[in-house]
Amino acid sequence: MSAHPISSVAQEPAQQRGADIVDFGAALADSQVPQILLQLDQELVGLRPVKTRIREIAALLIIDKLRKSVGLQSAVPSLHMSFTGNPGTGKTTVALRMAEILHSLDYVRKGHLVAVTRDDLVGQYIGHTAPKTKEVLKKAMGGVLFIDEAYYLYRPENERDYGLEAIEILLQVMENQRDDLVVIMAGYKDRMDTFFQSNPGFSSRIAHHVEFPDYTSEELCEISARMLEATNYRLSAAAQEALGRYIELRKAQPHFANARSIRNALDRARLRQANRLFNTGAGLLSKEQLMTIEAEDLLASRVFGPGG
Repeated sequence: MSAHPISSVAQEPAQQRGADIVDFGAALADSQVPQILLQLDQELVGLRPVKTRIREIAALLIIDKLRKSVGLQSAVPSLHMSFTGNPGTGKTTVALRMAEILHSLDYVRKGHLVAVTRDDLVGQYIGHTAPKTKEVLKKAMGGVLFIDEAYYLYRPENERDYGLEAIEILLQVMENQRDDLVVIMAGYKDRMDTFFQSNPGFSSRIAHHVEFPDYTSEELCEISARMLEATNYRLSAAAQEALGRYIELRKAQPHFANARSIRNALDRARLRQANRLFNTGAGLLSKEQLMTIEAEDLLASRVFGPGG
Protein backbone atom coordinates (compact mmCIF):
# COMPACT_ATOMS: atom_id res chain seq x y z
CA MET A 1 0.00 0.00 0.00
CA SER A 2 1.40 3.39 -0.97
CA ALA A 3 0.78 6.63 0.81
CA HIS A 4 1.99 10.26 0.65
CA PRO A 5 4.38 11.17 3.46
CA ILE A 6 2.41 12.81 6.22
CA SER A 7 4.93 15.68 6.39
CA SER A 8 4.51 16.66 2.72
CA VAL A 9 0.72 16.58 2.94
CA ALA A 10 0.80 18.82 6.01
CA GLN A 11 3.36 21.20 4.52
CA GLU A 12 1.53 21.99 1.29
CA PRO A 13 -1.27 24.04 2.89
CA ALA A 14 1.26 25.81 5.13
CA GLN A 15 3.45 26.69 2.16
CA GLN A 16 0.43 27.91 0.25
CA ARG A 17 -0.66 30.01 3.23
CA GLY A 18 2.85 31.44 3.54
CA ALA A 19 2.78 32.65 -0.06
CA ASP A 20 -0.46 34.51 0.66
CA ILE A 21 0.68 36.28 3.82
CA VAL A 22 2.50 39.61 4.04
CA ASP A 23 4.09 41.27 7.05
CA PHE A 24 2.15 44.51 7.29
CA GLY A 25 4.13 45.77 10.28
CA ALA A 26 7.45 45.30 8.48
CA ALA A 27 6.13 46.96 5.32
CA LEU A 28 4.87 49.92 7.34
CA ALA A 29 8.18 50.32 9.17
CA ASP A 30 10.21 50.10 5.96
CA SER A 31 8.08 52.79 4.34
CA GLN A 32 8.82 55.52 6.95
CA VAL A 33 5.18 56.58 6.57
CA PRO A 34 4.50 56.54 10.34
CA GLN A 35 7.42 58.92 10.95
CA ILE A 36 6.25 61.27 8.18
CA LEU A 37 2.69 61.32 9.54
CA LEU A 38 4.01 61.98 13.04
CA GLN A 39 6.14 64.86 11.75
CA LEU A 40 3.12 66.32 9.96
CA ASP A 41 1.09 66.07 13.16
CA GLN A 42 3.80 67.81 15.16
CA GLU A 43 4.59 70.65 12.77
CA LEU A 44 1.01 71.67 11.98
CA VAL A 45 -1.52 72.70 14.61
CA GLY A 46 -5.08 71.43 14.16
CA LEU A 47 -6.13 70.47 10.61
CA ARG A 48 -7.57 67.19 11.89
CA PRO A 49 -9.67 66.51 8.75
CA VAL A 50 -6.63 67.13 6.53
CA LYS A 51 -4.37 64.86 8.55
CA THR A 52 -7.04 62.15 8.52
CA ARG A 53 -7.36 62.42 4.73
CA ILE A 54 -3.59 62.20 4.20
CA ARG A 55 -3.48 59.15 6.49
CA GLU A 56 -6.26 57.54 4.42
CA ILE A 57 -4.39 58.17 1.17
CA ALA A 58 -1.21 56.71 2.70
CA ALA A 59 -3.17 53.64 3.84
CA LEU A 60 -4.55 53.16 0.31
CA LEU A 61 -1.06 53.27 -1.18
CA ILE A 62 0.44 50.88 1.40
CA ILE A 63 -2.35 48.34 0.91
CA ASP A 64 -2.00 48.68 -2.87
CA LYS A 65 1.69 47.73 -2.57
CA LEU A 66 0.89 44.77 -0.33
CA ARG A 67 -1.78 43.56 -2.77
CA LYS A 68 0.77 43.58 -5.57
CA SER A 69 3.24 41.63 -3.43
CA VAL A 70 0.79 38.68 -3.25
CA GLY A 71 -0.11 38.82 -6.93
CA LEU A 72 -3.28 40.92 -6.70
CA GLN A 73 -2.65 43.17 -9.68
CA SER A 74 -4.79 46.25 -10.20
CA ALA A 75 -4.59 49.61 -11.90
CA VAL A 76 -2.15 52.09 -10.39
CA PRO A 77 -4.21 54.38 -8.13
CA SER A 78 -4.64 57.89 -9.45
CA LEU A 79 -2.56 60.21 -7.30
CA HIS A 80 -3.22 63.72 -8.65
CA MET A 81 -4.79 65.90 -5.95
CA SER A 82 -6.57 69.16 -5.22
CA PHE A 83 -5.89 71.12 -2.02
CA THR A 84 -8.50 73.81 -1.36
CA GLY A 85 -8.68 76.40 1.38
CA ASN A 86 -7.71 79.90 2.37
CA PRO A 87 -4.07 81.09 2.43
CA GLY A 88 -1.90 80.18 5.39
CA THR A 89 -3.61 76.86 6.19
CA GLY A 90 -0.60 74.61 5.56
CA LYS A 91 -1.23 73.43 1.99
CA THR A 92 2.41 73.69 0.90
CA THR A 93 3.66 71.92 4.05
CA VAL A 94 1.20 69.07 3.54
CA ALA A 95 2.24 68.83 -0.12
CA LEU A 96 5.88 68.46 1.00
CA ARG A 97 4.97 65.62 3.36
CA MET A 98 2.81 64.01 0.69
CA ALA A 99 5.80 63.99 -1.66
CA GLU A 100 7.82 62.24 1.04
CA ILE A 101 5.10 59.62 1.54
CA LEU A 102 4.89 58.95 -2.21
CA HIS A 103 8.65 58.58 -2.41
CA SER A 104 8.88 56.29 0.61
CA LEU A 105 6.34 53.97 -1.04
CA ASP A 106 8.09 54.11 -4.45
CA TYR A 107 5.25 55.90 -6.22
CA VAL A 108 7.66 58.67 -7.28
CA ARG A 109 11.39 58.31 -7.97
CA LYS A 110 12.74 61.38 -6.18
CA GLY A 111 10.16 62.76 -3.80
CA HIS A 112 11.00 66.42 -4.37
CA LEU A 113 8.41 69.19 -4.59
CA VAL A 114 8.39 71.88 -7.29
CA ALA A 115 6.04 74.73 -6.31
CA VAL A 116 4.89 77.08 -9.09
CA THR A 117 2.24 79.64 -10.01
CA ARG A 118 0.81 80.76 -13.33
CA ASP A 119 3.81 83.02 -14.03
CA ASP A 120 6.13 80.00 -14.02
CA LEU A 121 4.06 78.19 -16.64
CA VAL A 122 2.47 80.76 -18.95
CA GLY A 123 4.44 82.91 -21.37
CA GLN A 124 3.86 86.48 -22.52
CA TYR A 125 3.93 85.91 -26.27
CA ILE A 126 3.34 83.23 -28.93
CA GLY A 127 5.75 80.33 -28.61
CA HIS A 128 6.79 81.21 -25.06
CA THR A 129 4.35 79.08 -23.02
CA ALA A 130 5.19 75.58 -24.26
CA PRO A 131 8.92 75.73 -23.43
CA LYS A 132 8.22 77.35 -20.03
CA THR A 133 5.67 74.68 -19.08
CA LYS A 134 7.82 71.82 -20.35
CA GLU A 135 10.85 73.11 -18.44
CA VAL A 136 8.85 73.15 -15.20
CA LEU A 137 7.54 69.65 -15.89
CA LYS A 138 11.08 68.44 -16.57
CA LYS A 139 12.20 69.75 -13.16
CA ALA A 140 9.20 68.14 -11.44
CA MET A 141 9.49 64.69 -13.04
CA GLY A 142 9.99 61.97 -10.48
CA GLY A 143 8.31 64.09 -7.82
CA VAL A 144 5.37 66.37 -7.13
CA LEU A 145 4.35 69.52 -9.01
CA PHE A 146 2.45 71.91 -6.73
CA ILE A 147 0.49 74.56 -8.65
CA ASP A 148 -0.73 77.30 -6.32
CA GLU A 149 -3.76 79.38 -7.35
CA ALA A 150 -4.17 77.01 -10.29
CA TYR A 151 -7.40 78.70 -11.44
CA TYR A 152 -5.35 81.61 -12.80
CA LEU A 153 -4.23 79.32 -15.61
CA TYR A 154 -7.70 79.72 -17.14
CA ARG A 155 -8.73 83.21 -18.18
CA PRO A 156 -11.62 82.89 -20.63
CA GLU A 157 -12.20 86.67 -20.66
CA ASN A 158 -8.87 87.16 -22.44
CA GLU A 159 -8.88 85.70 -25.97
CA ARG A 160 -5.11 86.21 -26.28
CA ASP A 161 -4.30 84.47 -23.03
CA TYR A 162 -1.84 81.58 -23.31
CA GLY A 163 -3.00 79.72 -20.22
CA LEU A 164 -4.97 77.20 -22.27
CA GLU A 165 -1.76 76.06 -23.93
CA ALA A 166 -0.23 75.33 -20.53
CA ILE A 167 -3.41 73.50 -19.51
CA GLU A 168 -3.30 71.27 -22.58
CA ILE A 169 0.33 70.31 -21.90
CA LEU A 170 -0.40 69.64 -18.23
CA LEU A 171 -3.38 67.44 -19.02
CA GLN A 172 -1.37 65.38 -21.47
CA VAL A 173 1.47 64.82 -19.00
CA MET A 174 -0.91 64.08 -16.10
CA GLU A 175 -2.44 61.30 -18.18
CA ASN A 176 0.55 59.86 -20.02
CA GLN A 177 3.22 60.19 -17.34
CA ARG A 178 1.19 59.69 -14.18
CA ASP A 179 3.61 56.97 -13.07
CA ASP A 180 6.42 59.55 -12.88
CA LEU A 181 4.68 62.76 -11.79
CA VAL A 182 2.00 63.71 -9.28
CA VAL A 183 0.28 67.08 -9.69
CA ILE A 184 -1.29 68.89 -6.73
CA MET A 185 -3.45 71.90 -7.63
CA ALA A 186 -4.26 74.39 -4.87
CA GLY A 187 -6.32 77.49 -4.26
CA TYR A 188 -9.53 78.95 -2.85
CA LYS A 189 -12.31 76.36 -2.87
CA ASP A 190 -14.93 78.37 -4.77
CA ARG A 191 -12.48 79.36 -7.49
CA MET A 192 -11.12 75.82 -7.79
CA ASP A 193 -14.68 74.48 -8.13
CA THR A 194 -15.30 76.92 -10.99
CA PHE A 195 -11.96 76.01 -12.55
CA PHE A 196 -12.76 72.29 -12.53
CA GLN A 197 -16.22 72.93 -13.99
CA SER A 198 -14.65 74.89 -16.83
CA ASN A 199 -11.92 72.30 -17.36
CA PRO A 200 -13.45 68.81 -17.05
CA GLY A 201 -10.16 67.27 -18.15
CA PHE A 202 -8.66 68.20 -14.80
CA SER A 203 -11.70 66.99 -12.88
CA SER A 204 -11.43 63.52 -14.41
CA ARG A 205 -7.75 63.26 -13.46
CA ILE A 206 -7.97 64.55 -9.88
CA ALA A 207 -8.69 61.63 -7.55
CA HIS A 208 -8.20 63.19 -4.14
CA HIS A 209 -9.80 66.45 -3.01
CA VAL A 210 -8.53 67.71 0.35
CA GLU A 211 -10.20 70.72 1.95
CA PHE A 212 -8.17 72.79 4.44
CA PRO A 213 -10.26 74.52 7.14
CA ASP A 214 -9.40 77.89 8.63
CA TYR A 215 -7.64 77.82 11.99
CA THR A 216 -9.64 78.62 15.12
CA SER A 217 -8.56 81.51 17.34
CA GLU A 218 -7.20 79.04 19.91
CA GLU A 219 -5.16 77.28 17.22
CA LEU A 220 -3.77 80.59 15.98
CA CYS A 221 -2.65 81.42 19.53
CA GLU A 222 -0.87 78.06 19.69
CA ILE A 223 0.73 78.68 16.30
CA SER A 224 1.98 82.08 17.48
CA ALA A 225 3.46 80.49 20.60
CA ARG A 226 5.35 77.97 18.47
CA MET A 227 6.62 80.67 16.13
CA LEU A 228 7.89 82.76 19.02
CA GLU A 229 9.50 79.80 20.78
CA ALA A 230 11.34 78.86 17.58
CA THR A 231 12.97 82.32 17.54
CA ASN A 232 13.55 82.64 21.32
CA TYR A 233 10.85 85.21 21.97
CA ARG A 234 7.98 85.20 24.44
CA LEU A 235 4.87 87.26 25.15
CA SER A 236 4.27 88.97 28.45
CA ALA A 237 0.91 88.24 30.10
CA ALA A 238 -0.49 91.53 28.82
CA ALA A 239 0.88 90.82 25.34
CA GLN A 240 -0.87 87.44 25.30
CA GLU A 241 -4.16 89.17 25.98
CA ALA A 242 -3.39 91.76 23.29
CA LEU A 243 -2.60 89.02 20.77
CA GLY A 244 -5.94 87.34 21.47
CA ARG A 245 -7.70 90.64 20.75
CA TYR A 246 -5.55 91.15 17.64
CA ILE A 247 -6.51 87.73 16.25
CA GLU A 248 -10.24 88.33 16.68
CA LEU A 249 -10.05 91.76 15.03
CA ARG A 250 -7.77 90.62 12.22
CA LYS A 251 -9.93 87.62 11.36
CA ALA A 252 -12.85 89.99 10.74
CA GLN A 253 -10.84 92.01 8.22
CA PRO A 254 -10.39 91.24 4.50
CA HIS A 255 -7.45 89.21 3.20
CA PHE A 256 -6.84 87.35 6.44
CA ALA A 257 -4.31 84.60 5.70
CA ASN A 258 -4.43 82.44 8.84
CA ALA A 259 -0.93 81.44 10.01
CA ARG A 260 0.66 83.70 7.40
CA SER A 261 -1.08 86.76 8.84
CA ILE A 262 -0.02 85.75 12.36
CA ARG A 263 3.60 85.39 11.25
CA ASN A 264 3.47 88.86 9.68
CA ALA A 265 1.96 90.34 12.85
CA LEU A 266 4.68 88.81 15.02
CA ASP A 267 7.39 90.05 12.67
CA ARG A 268 6.03 93.58 13.03
CA ALA A 269 5.80 93.18 16.82
CA ARG A 270 9.45 92.12 16.92
CA LEU A 271 10.33 95.22 14.89
CA ARG A 272 8.47 97.45 17.35
CA GLN A 273 10.08 95.68 20.29
CA ALA A 274 13.54 96.30 18.83
CA ASN A 275 12.76 99.98 18.26
CA ARG A 276 11.30 100.32 21.75
CA LEU A 277 14.47 98.92 23.31
CA PHE A 278 16.66 101.01 21.00
CA ASN A 279 14.85 104.20 21.93
CA THR A 280 15.17 103.66 25.69
CA GLY A 281 18.84 104.48 25.46
CA ALA A 282 19.49 102.13 28.38
CA GLY A 283 23.03 100.90 28.67
CA LEU A 284 22.10 97.49 30.08
CA LEU A 285 19.45 95.13 28.75
CA SER A 286 18.56 91.83 30.37
CA LYS A 287 18.03 88.59 28.53
CA GLU A 288 14.39 88.76 29.63
CA GLN A 289 13.97 92.18 28.01
CA LEU A 290 15.54 90.98 24.78
CA MET A 291 13.18 88.00 24.68
CA THR A 292 9.92 89.62 25.74
CA ILE A 293 7.33 91.21 23.47
CA GLU A 294 5.10 93.57 25.44
CA ALA A 295 1.49 94.51 24.86
CA GLU A 296 2.46 97.89 23.41
CA ASP A 297 4.40 96.13 20.64
CA LEU A 298 1.14 94.57 19.47
CA LEU A 299 -1.30 97.33 20.34
CA ALA A 300 0.51 99.73 17.99
CA SER A 301 -0.93 97.74 15.08
CA ARG A 302 -3.39 99.53 12.80
CA VAL A 303 -5.79 96.66 13.45
CA PHE A 304 -6.63 98.28 16.80
CA GLY A 305 -7.28 101.66 15.22
CA PRO A 306 -6.20 105.02 16.66
CA GLY A 307 -5.01 104.75 20.24
CA GLY A 308 -4.69 100.97 20.27
